[in-house]
Amino acid sequence: MREPLAQRLRPKTLAEVCGQQHLLAPGRVFRRTIDSGSIPNMIFYGPSGTGKTTVARIIAENSGMTLHKLNGTSCGTGDIKAVFKDIGTLAGAGGILLYLDEIQYLNKKQQQSLLECLEEGTVTLIASTTENPYFYIYNALLSRCTVFEFKSLTAADVEQGIRHAAARLSAEGEPVTVTDEAAQYLAESAGGDMRKALGSLEFAVAAAETGPEGKLVTLEMIRQVTRRTAMRYDKDGDEHYDIVSAYQKSMRGSDPDAALHYLARLLEAGDLPSACRRLMVCACEDVGLAYPQIIPIVKAAVDAANMLGLPEARIPLADAVILVSTSPKSNSGEAAIDAALADVRAGRTGPVPRQLQNKHFDGADALVKGQNYKYAQEYKNHWVAQQYLPDAIKDAHYYTYGDNRTEQAAKAYWDRIKGDG
Repeated sequence: MREPLAQRLRPKTLAEVCGQQHLLAPGRVFRRTIDSGSIPNMIFYGPSGTGKTTVARIIAENSGMTLHKLNGTSCGTGDIKAVFKDIGTLAGAGGILLYLDEIQYLNKKQQQSLLECLEEGTVTLIASTTENPYFYIYNALLSRCTVFEFKSLTAADVEQGIRHAAARLSAEGEPVTVTDEAAQYLAESAGGDMRKALGSLEFAVAAAETGPEGKLVTLEMIRQVTRRTAMRYDKDGDEHYDIVSAYQKSMRGSDPDAALHYLARLLEAGDLPSACRRLMVCACEDVGLAYPQIIPIVKAAVDAANMLGLPEARIPLADAVILVSTSPKSNSGEAAIDAALADVRAGRTGPVPRQLQNKHFDGADALVKGQNYKYAQEYKNHWVAQQYLPDAIKDAHYYTYGDNRTEQAAKAYWDRIKGDG
């Protein structure tokens, strides 16, 4: 069976890899570490088709260690334990390297089975994932690995790969020519995914008629085999992050026209997850307490969009984007939790006040007997003065009312109740 073009063209050295120069350029810490031959435990995180598997295989195959390859979509605990059988044997004398693709599909127990070997250094792990490892990988495993982010390829990176592929196909058989317009369009349409670009190219080459100078791949042929799914990418760099940033900042800046423009670019690219996630973030972060009802409204729109799928998803998302853009804004909630987190991370905490603790037995050495908790519901206006913060930070102040109507109404209410007005 003939291998797919993307598989046949996998680079054999790090120098041949397209893109990821923030990791692979000579002199970068990642590149220097790999070239040194000392391979640490690593997790590669990033979109599909950006070279994670390719780089992992290059490292593994040049490590001198016994290589085992597993895929999280199909392996089980038994497969992982089978790798460990080489520990301490002649087969594992040079070290054991486990390459684990799609690690996010392993459950917690399966991930935990790796911990002891990683801790002892008897197995080196290189794992890859398309999902955020800080959400999908067990913390104890994550703490034993270094995470490296692989970014979406630029159109220039993808076009380089297309040119190389055309040359490789020509060397394998009859000459293949890809017009400049076709190569550029395909590169921009791939959404930073080299695998997708090469799959489309292979399809077009197979369909191309043979002329006097071999096979010619034209712009019209490429248009027929691929959607222009990544107009967010241009020839100058990684546009994905720029577009999602502009999308959120336009909503935050209360410009519905700009927000709809960037939403349209995301949807045309087929990037429904980014469109939904940033919309939800903006509703919570930038509108927030100025219009708190917006959070369930936007969540309902996002749920509807995911249920409908494209192209109908554009309708509830457009409604929600316009609503977020035209709503009053407040980031007081975000500022408050960030201030609280800063105290916690700095170690400014302390024991929970006795009156707020779960009921405990008072020992003979207890200075104050009884919990003395005041149940607010039993007091006038359902409020009573009481210390809730730990003693060490009892005067800390995190939340400041925003200047919008909703928060000012809440402020006026509590000023009256607490006698501060």
